Amino acid sequence: MILPVQTAESALRCRGLAKRYGDVVAVAGLDLEVQRAECFGMLGPNGAGKTTAVEIFEGLRSPDSGEVEVLGDRWRGDGLALRRRLGIQLQETKFPDKLHVREVLSLFRSFYPRGLAIAEALTLVALEEKAEAQVRTLSGGQKQRLSLACALIGDPELLFLDEPTTGLDPQSRRQAWEIVEGLKARGRTVLLTTHYMEEAARLCDRVAILDHGKVIALGTPRELVASLGAEHVVEFTVDEAASNAVTAEVLAALPSVEGVARENGRWRLTVREVHRAVPGLLAALAERAATPTELTTHDASLEDVFMALTGRRLRDG
Repeated sequence: MILPVQTAESALRCRGLAKRYGDVVAVAGLDLEVQRAECFGMLGPNGAGKTTAVEIFEGLRSPDSGEVEVLGDRWRGDGLALRRRLGIQLQETKFPDKLHVREVLSLFRSFYPRGLAIAEALTLVALEEKAEAQVRTLSGGQKQRLSLACALIGDPELLFLDEPTTGLDPQSRRQAWEIVEGLKARGRTVLLTTHYMEEAARLCDRVAILDHGKVIALGTPRELVASLGAEHVVEFTVDEAASNAVTAEVLAALPSVEGVARENGRWRLTVREVHRAVPGLLAALAERAATPTELTTHDASLEDVFMALTGRRLRDG
């Protein structure tokens, strides 16, 4: 039976969190606070420090400096009492191939003094029909859902999901999203790490964008996108012979353009109104005999926020 979640205090706080591996700074003075009953996203490229920070939150690693408070408590001793209040899904979990799904869940359920019934956990992750199947017969998406069921079986107050959909096909990814949305509807607190901007925008109440172990932006997905000052993005390239004729100054003067950037020969304009910006852009290119070889438009996203802040894409390592 799922118990109600108390919402009177923060689920997680950290201040000045730092972790180094030799000369590599994985986490650099991280400050975060996750509220009860919210889905909080940590978004960033590989190497941004997301997994290291989460492993510290989970009590799997010790920080070099800084403080961590989880569910009003701190990690000390074996941390068993606190661990029983958490659910953890790692990036990759290996189960014995010949165990049945029900046996795996029974094993994990035995670790907790209270929690969900096996049937309830199977229903939450839509694996009822696979209860008697061996792990080796499951698809990649089904194994991820089994991993999520193991994280849920103790009915956690705080659930950690570390890049839970990496490597999944689009259908399995959408199924995982639906499960998280169901948890949100039940008042669970979820901390989610991902480098998929669509995933963060759909699931998270608030998002912290990390780069080089630091928070570089924090807010709701809508607030972060609004920080660009424009709702749309126009990207284009021109033929190489005319590339020098197009300059940032020319593009910045076009109607409705709020921002101009260039990456590997590709121009990116943040614009308020596409129907004004694109005709102006095409006219400016024609005046300079610059033929567009590619032109696309899309609504501004968290990917564009990261690009504006760092000049790199989220998927860059």
